[in-house]
Amino acid sequence: MLSEKQRRGAMSLRHLVLFLCISLWGMILTADEKLPPSRPQPAILWQPSAEHMASTNIAEYVNWLGRERGLHFDLADYRALQSWSSSEIEQFWSSIWDYFDLQADGDPSVALVDRAMPGTDWFPHTSLNFAEQIFHGKDRDALAIVVQSELRPMREVTWGELRNQTAAIAAGMERLGIGPGDRVAAYLPNSSEAIAAFLAAASIGAIWSSCSPEIGAESVVERFSQIKPKLLLTVDGYSYKGRRFDRMGEVAKIEVALPTVQHTIVLDYLEESPELASLRSGLSWKKAFEPAAKPLSFRRMPFSHPLWVLYSSGTTGLPKPIVHGHGGILLEHLKTGWLHLDAREGDRFFFYTTTGWVFWNSLVGLLLTDAAIVLYDGSPVWPEPDSLWQIADEAGVTCLGTGAAYLVSCMRKAVVPRTAKRPLSQLRSICSTGSPLPPEGFRWVNEQFGNELWLNSFSGGTDVCTNFVGGCPLLPVYEGELQAACLGVSLKAFDEAGESLIGEVGELIITEPLPSMPVSFWGDDDGSRLRESYFELYPGLWRHGDWIEITERGTAIIYGRSDSTLNRGGVRIGTSEIYRSVLREAGIADALVVDLPSDVSGAESSILLFVSLGEGVELDEAMVERIRGDLRKTCSPRHVPDQVIAVPVVPRTISGKLLEVPVKRILLGADPEKVASRGSLADPDSLDWFIAFHCRREP
Repeated sequence: MLSEKQRRGAMSLRHLVLFLCISLWGMILTADEKLPPSRPQPAILWQPSAEHMASTNIAEYVNWLGRERGLHFDLADYRALQSWSSSEIEQFWSSIWDYFDLQADGDPSVALVDRAMPGTDWFPHTSLNFAEQIFHGKDRDALAIVVQSELRPMREVTWGELRNQTAAIAAGMERLGIGPGDRVAAYLPNSSEAIAAFLAAASIGAIWSSCSPEIGAESVVERFSQIKPKLLLTVDGYSYKGRRFDRMGEVAKIEVALPTVQHTIVLDYLEESPELASLRSGLSWKKAFEPAAKPLSFRRMPFSHPLWVLYSSGTTGLPKPIVHGHGGILLEHLKTGWLHLDAREGDRFFFYTTTGWVFWNSLVGLLLTDAAIVLYDGSPVWPEPDSLWQIADEAGVTCLGTGAAYLVSCMRKAVVPRTAKRPLSQLRSICSTGSPLPPEGFRWVNEQFGNELWLNSFSGGTDVCTNFVGGCPLLPVYEGELQAACLGVSLKAFDEAGESLIGEVGELIITEPLPSMPVSFWGDDDGSRLRESYFELYPGLWRHGDWIEITERGTAIIYGRSDSTLNRGGVRIGTSEIYRSVLREAGIADALVVDLPSDVSGAESSILLFVSLGEGVELDEAMVERIRGDLRKTCSPRHVPDQVIAVPVVPRTISGKLLEVPVKRILLGADPEKVASRGSLADPDSLDWFIAFHCRREP
């Protein structure tokens, strides 16, 4: 429960008025305007057997807790384990430290100085190194990475090879004057070189930050200029959908715009010997990182020493540079990989991602387990729409991770993942992230793979580089729902008054600190930007900015961003509910909805639904009426759009997130260059139509 002081801070006049409006409208809505009744319990799509539960990594951890801590939990009662882990957080995270035998110096007996957020200080008397823990205990001959791209055939990398590559890069970085605290900026594809370069930077205490090479120079500079890097790692080009893209011109622009860069190292990805004359300090990868004369070593850093800087998606202005520490990420990724993803020896985890998405960092974290990881650089739908499934089959993938948007796209295009020639015989789980996966998506996966495949849908964020809610190998999977709050996460749904909700939609709130919460935002010396981003609405509590419903079963449903919700006459609805209805219309490829005030006071509003159409499909009145009719039945009459408008393309980020807030801000007259970073978009020109639309609408 909130303290009286916290409740007063949360209960601003604006939220009190909103709360009263919701209550009032609930009383006066006519019968046909009321929201649909409570949903019946959804179908169970996957159910772990007792034998399966007993064989999981989490079962071994529970047994260890009984032997070593005297704490006894029933595997059939995950909620009791989760409740303990999220309330007794000092005990829980200390158990993770001991269970995984962290290689560290100092005294770990003090897990937490105090629980105040922000500014929590975890394991303050210790030092360690993230990369050291990754290499700890690894057999040099064992498989570490399977890697493929549109330019390179599939190959396997052993732990011995990865150690040698990392040692060579670390030695080269030190020769170039890179040391603890220096920033290493990487403009690299999803390759084994990128993995080795990150591990090398971490091993010497340097701070990593990366962007994928398809992002334009301007957006890259928006990110890297904030951290003032000393070393720039780049690539000469890449291939996507069979087309080669030379990036040396972009690299030159980036180098010029980053005066702190002392050396620019170019990986030969397109050409064997790329031309470096356009760079002021260019070196080839092979020359800079010659084989090391000494073995790989590790500099242990304070627990909260920066490991990497990640960036918010850039859809609401200048991307926020989010700093995570060695220790917090280490603890969190050990917990997630071993206990929630149930990674085991012989597993191969394939997350389709780029180096500019937090999913890549999560994939790197899986190297802390006994599993291997699979990297792919290229298009998931080239040369065929089912190419990603083909790669997964050829690589012997046991867990495939991808964005929800990709799974929905496969469903709508009638892709058949498993065929006689592509049996995907090793695949036992699918991870879905990036945006809410609708119930239809759950159903499609189940139809394609049957009840033996575990669909692990999860939700978290770049902000914490992990998941708040997601998969658990001890629990059933219900259609359309995320299985449970993750261990150590004190997850709540709050109403405007700061009261916890069950079975109702509320703000996603974290009431106790997590080790992987940001150490800081880079350059935010007084912490004001960090507090404004997460702790302003509910002081002392983390407000993530998502709508969530926590069910009586302990499962969860994500309804989209709370700052893009639709609120008509006090009846609030998440945008994901709109999309579930709209995307059932056969001719619609994608959709985006915004709720615009019709005047400055916001007394009235107008809901605009933008749809992109399939090839050869036209938006006619009959389709509009079908869309409106379905929304009236499935959502509420108050959320039927005032206008349905066809657009060439719905804007999304490279990672698949809809640009609801930026589009809304553009339509309200904000400067388009300040509301979204074009380089973060899958189609950099996708906002142009909305800019022109706003100009046409202006009086």
